[in-house]
Amino acid sequence: MIITIDGPAGSGKSTAARKLAAHLQIPYLDTGAMYRALAYLAVKDNIDLDDGPALLEMTRSAKLDLDCGPTHTRVRVNGEDVSEAIRTMEVSRATSPIARTQGIRDLLVGKQRELGYELGSFVTEGRDQGSVVFANADVHFVVDADLDCRAVRRWQELRADGEDVDLEEVRANLAARDANDAKQWAPLLVPGKAIRIDTSHMTIREVVACLVEHVHETIGK
Repeated sequence: MIITIDGPAGSGKSTAARKLAAHLQIPYLDTGAMYRALAYLAVKDNIDLDDGPALLEMTRSAKLDLDCGPTHTRVRVNGEDVSEAIRTMEVSRATSPIARTQGIRDLLVGKQRELGYELGSFVTEGRDQGSVVFANADVHFVVDADLDCRAVRRWQELRADGEDVDLEEVRANLAARDANDAKQWAPLLVPGKAIRIDTSHMTIREVVACLVEHVHETIGK
């Protein structure tokens, strides 16, 4: 069983995917963490984020490992566990240049498919999981929310983690990422391609309940 959840940052898809995987007792694959791990490495090594060839070479030489469980994805890059370090605003700002480098996307798509083959059954979330990486998944979701709701959610997460960030900076970062990433899940918005859920006014419990209901309706209990 393969379930894909795509959509923009701050829509709640990561938390929903993790909780859905826990409910189903299958692994959770956080593909966004892979892009963030590379962004972390680029920042750490002072690589010019506008230098596509340098970023691609960094990706080719990086050793990226994911440990996927029903409630977590632990991420290591070159042997360093960066699972918490990749969640900062600095890394968020560096993630878009990584994600829009096509050569990097191609490499990570291959890596994600390898992981999927190893896992067998899993819930995966990102920007292109249902449209590109696992187009033949059993269930496809697009989880979305309006920009202001997403900005507040992300700002609250960062503040809870001790980051001193401005709400407008977070909003601008999400808007920039939307402009770059929306084309990745756009094919799923065609009627019949995916189940779309707007989480703007839903609690995470309601979102997960909705996902579970659709999974059961699609592939049975």
